[in-house]
Amino acid sequence: MTRSLSIAAFLWAFAPTLALAQAPPASDEIVVTGTRDVAGASRDVLGASVTLIDAEALETRQIRVISDVLRDVPGLAVNRAGGVGGFTQVRMRGAESNHTLVLIDGMEVSDPYVGEFDFATLIADDVARVEVLRGQQSALYGSDAIGGVIHYITAGGAEAPGVRGRLEYGSFNSVDGAVRVADVAGPVDFALSAGYQTTDGEPTARGGVRDVGASNGALSGRATITLADNARVKLVGRYTATDADANDQDFTFPPGPTYGFVIDSDNHDEIQSAYGLASSEVELLDGRWAHALTVQGVDAQRDSFTGNAVSGASDGGRLKGSYVTSLRLGDEAVRHTLTGAVDLERERFRNAGPGLTPAQGQERQIDNTGLVAQYDLVIADRYGVGAAVRHDDNDSFDSATTYRVTASARFGAGTRLHAAAGSGIKNPGIFELFGFNPGSFIGNPNLKPERSEGFEAGVEQSWLDGAVRVDVTYFDNTLTDEIATNFVGPSFTATPVNLATESTQTGVEVGAQATLGAWRLDAAYTYLDAAQNGAEEVRRPPHVASLNLAWRAPTDRFGAFASVRYNGEARDNNFTLSGPPVITLPAYTLVSLGGDVQVTDRLNLYARVENALDEQYEDIFTYVSPGRAAFIGVRAQF
Repeated sequence: MTRSLSIAAFLWAFAPTLALAQAPPASDEIVVTGTRDVAGASRDVLGASVTLIDAEALETRQIRVISDVLRDVPGLAVNRAGGVGGFTQVRMRGAESNHTLVLIDGMEVSDPYVGEFDFATLIADDVARVEVLRGQQSALYGSDAIGGVIHYITAGGAEAPGVRGRLEYGSFNSVDGAVRVADVAGPVDFALSAGYQTTDGEPTARGGVRDVGASNGALSGRATITLADNARVKLVGRYTATDADANDQDFTFPPGPTYGFVIDSDNHDEIQSAYGLASSEVELLDGRWAHALTVQGVDAQRDSFTGNAVSGASDGGRLKGSYVTSLRLGDEAVRHTLTGAVDLERERFRNAGPGLTPAQGQERQIDNTGLVAQYDLVIADRYGVGAAVRHDDNDSFDSATTYRVTASARFGAGTRLHAAAGSGIKNPGIFELFGFNPGSFIGNPNLKPERSEGFEAGVEQSWLDGAVRVDVTYFDNTLTDEIATNFVGPSFTATPVNLATESTQTGVEVGAQATLGAWRLDAAYTYLDAAQNGAEEVRRPPHVASLNLAWRAPTDRFGAFASVRYNGEARDNNFTLSGPPVITLPAYTLVSLGGDVQVTDRLNLYARVENALDEQYEDIFTYVSPGRAAFIGVRAQF
């Protein structure tokens, strides 16, 4: 922590020297996720690294599942089990996939049983945006936020009013459709949307012949009811349903020639999740003192089938209540914000699969109380420092205290220095504690939470009044008490344990954006060195890069884009009977090309080609990913 604080001190010590030229105007980009302050925080004074993906990017790149655009974010690695609908994980800065907190419109959406969010279920809305906050954020949000936070935010009626929809058809007999209705009616700002995707898919097993398809649907709604100039109520609801084919890895014992390989199987998963949030907000003292009281919940069910028979099932739920208060002091030159928060959370879990003993199938729950204190200082909209501390009292684990400190300084000639340091925690999940498959996976109720500590420091440079911006950030993290799975022979019975050795993640992130006339460029590169006890971690490529180039005609009648996403060599586990236990997956490059034409003021035709080079690749060893695919569609707006 001493080294981390010295970086923040460095920024402030050299502030008078660097501030020789007039600083450019602030960007006015507000980050909701970067603070517990009810009003959010300005990106220009936030010390932690954040990437904002706006609605224009989602629409221009014709994003249909959010995991695709996350490949364009520095520090992130995406792994999908085969094609669309396959279980999809995101790893941030080399942390585990369950070390990222995922929010949708402020709701925590991870499956309480699985312990993480399946990004295969998140359909993209053209007018949404994504905030990706990197680094340890447990001081704000508690467990899960070791790698950072991904927040998917839909637009309200005032932001994107009217009726809009899309319908497209493409390769693998794929159909995608969405409709959205939003408006402001008196004191009510509302938006209702629905989306549906279905595809026959392609084989995901090497040499397989079974097409692995998926159907994915979502219904969502949000409303803000203004009760007075200083009071409002917010309501959010979301329901998702996924029916995805799945192939097995052959772990039949005694082992045969296909042992450890993905094989054609008569399997599918049915996943249903319901989310809800209700919040009341009020400001007092001429807006200086804000209060927010929020209740949210999730109910998630996952059923796995072999043929028509249930082979596994789980049921998880979360109920969370939060109170947040923020007091703003000072004036435009110097602003102080004091924020306090109380989070009360209960997670419940039940293994509902067949063949369980009464003890294995009983519902269990974990209660947690979190207390947050946060202070933020902003000077002249150019300098910002912040500190937060959180104490979690958990009825199943020892109490934990986490922290975060940040600093940002914006100087003349478009230079901004930023730094952050913090700690994170991840509690063991239900299946890790109590197991989920009798005879093959045995739980460990003595597990301890995983803990992380680290820092980051970076420099951002902008030109042409912010039209061009480049940000370079170095990060260094250490994870202790990492939970890993031990396989005990000869039947390879699995059980989780806390490792005694450390896991380290260091690297460099580069992000660049430029908007020059009719052209927009977004680029990202990440170098990552992630190791557990000196050995390279699996599914974390040391090199990941992306380049997105978009053009829009001055008349706004035509547009085109090109996306290039590079995933470097990565290590992965090899459970087959040939080769070493850890193998190297080859690097691959995915190229997508597309464009659109505005037929009328209300009608737009578009087309795209994904994986245009027909790259043959695997995100996960022996799970074959889709080849070249083409799509054509129509968008309408009223």
